[in-house]
Amino acid sequence: MRLVIGVLALLPIVAAAETAYITDNLRLGLHQAPDTSDRAFRMLDSGQALEIISRDRNYANVQLPDGARGYVKAAYLVADKPAKLIVAETIAERDALLAELEETRRSFAAPAATIKELKDEAAELVSKIDSAEAEIADLKDENASIQGLKERYKGSLPLSWVGAAIGVCLIGGFLLGLWWVDYSSRKRHGGIRIY
Repeated sequence: MRLVIGVLALLPIVAAAETAYITDNLRLGLHQAPDTSDRAFRMLDSGQALEIISRDRNYANVQLPDGARGYVKAAYLVADKPAKLIVAETIAERDALLAELEETRRSFAAPAATIKELKDEAAELVSKIDSAEAEIADLKDENASIQGLKERYKGSLPLSWVGAAIGVCLIGGFLLGLWWVDYSSRKRHGGIRIY
């Protein structure tokens, strides 16, 4: 039985170099005396990380990250990070992520504006294409109508040509008539023009 008690008494000594934290909402005194019977030379806040050098049932010999060594009551040491420290780390991580998100938003502001301009330009081009397609459809209808008229009047002459031909014929007929009258008159009168 004494052997078991001796082994159990040595277990805290074996757990050397273990990391522990001060529990939430507590100020714990760091003492020079192993039984913390002296006045604390330093006060430690909740969440303070420290390294356990040795530990027994009631007291622990600890070292702070700045190298300071002393004794604290072991009942106030926990292996898990206290909520205060976890919350502070979570808030810091959240703030870093928010800053990164804001930076990302700022870096995408110019491309987003370019994308918006391109979308507006694409919408304008689609509108122009739609109006061009409507105009093409109208021109196709007009072309089909013209082709129908072309087939209908395939052998006919343009009105201006017909008018010009009539004008030429009238003038030519009038001049031919004058010549015929002159010729007939001279033939009757022995080559002398009489009107």
